[in-house]
Amino acid sequence: MKLVFFDCFAGVSGDMILGALLDAGVPVEQLRAELDKLSLSGFSLEPEKCVKNGITGTKVTVRTDEQKSHRHLRHVREIIEKSALSESVKTTSLKVFQVLAEAEARVHDTSPEKIHFHEVGALDAIVDVVGAVTGLGLLGVDQVWASPVHVGTGFVDCQHGRIPVPAPATVELLKGVPVYSTGLQAELITPTGAAILKTIAAGFGPMPSMCLEKVGYGAGSCDLPIPNHLRLIVGTSDGKYELDQIDLIEANIDDMTPAQFEYVIDKLMAAGALDASLTPLVMKKSRPAVCLGVMARPEDTRRMLDIVFGETSTLGVRMQRVERRKLPRETRSIKTKFGEIRVKVAWLDGKVRDVTPEYDDCRRLAEEHGVPLREIYQEAARSAGDILPVNSDERKGDEAV
Repeated sequence: MKLVFFDCFAGVSGDMILGALLDAGVPVEQLRAELDKLSLSGFSLEPEKCVKNGITGTKVTVRTDEQKSHRHLRHVREIIEKSALSESVKTTSLKVFQVLAEAEARVHDTSPEKIHFHEVGALDAIVDVVGAVTGLGLLGVDQVWASPVHVGTGFVDCQHGRIPVPAPATVELLKGVPVYSTGLQAELITPTGAAILKTIAAGFGPMPSMCLEKVGYGAGSCDLPIPNHLRLIVGTSDGKYELDQIDLIEANIDDMTPAQFEYVIDKLMAAGALDASLTPLVMKKSRPAVCLGVMARPEDTRRMLDIVFGETSTLGVRMQRVERRKLPRETRSIKTKFGEIRVKVAWLDGKVRDVTPEYDDCRRLAEEHGVPLREIYQEAARSAGDILPVNSDERKGDEAV
């Protein structure tokens, strides 16, 4: 599996992403040829080597004949949909602009369709978005990760006058993304850059384990006390297993009654926890206790903490972000003589390893038909075996980017 990690130590923008991709080896002529499929005239892609604080990278300038632009989302959608770009590039690019439109709409209290794209609807922004998605495809990337994002502070001038940094739309886009600031007076992250990363990144956090292959630096426009580069790291990991990152939350509790934990775990699972568990242990003064463990997606961690602190007696928790390797899996709905049952299908080495019927569905059907639960399980396994392929080539996975 080919991985890309965006190291956002100086923020991120659309042109910095393009520069980092070209610096990491994307052929500029190949990228230009793909961008020509937009069937838009009046722009040129001009990369040049650029040194920032002693580090050489690539600065990309998208020059256009366009003076001002006030496109709506539908105009951008028409441009992309009518292009000769691949369907995967079209789909991801449209997702980026949809994310942008929704953020702008929240800021201006209107709907995404009514939003006037100003800077982000200009031709250079369209080239940035489509170019970024296309460039990742040309690198053959399977999964994208990003670091916490360095954001600047201060003010910047735009169509609406002087606004704070990060810009309001950028702040909306960064919800759920880990960010930090060193007080640098500069706009380190643009709405376009934020929208691209928010859409394509599988997660934000430490760099995942990989064997490094290439590094690219995409230069920003201004000079800063730090190297104004976006670093792009390309590597490979074992493609046999899927990779993601999750948060582990743990709390040792010795002063709650056992009956209360059922409610806590049910509430955690209903709020989106990947798993919740209790492990018996002995604490100080030989007190019997339990360790409450919660596995959660990073974007759900705040909700989990609210529940743990609100529903248990703990005064503190331990947290760590960890990598997780997992088998490819999918949930399907199969028809049986008793009714529809959801089954979780796990794959290993291109073949079905396990087919696990959903307990709640099986229990419901067992009660409805008055038959043993094991009979429902057996019927689900038989029905699943009749329809599921055993070769991974017959599966249709999602596009990576």
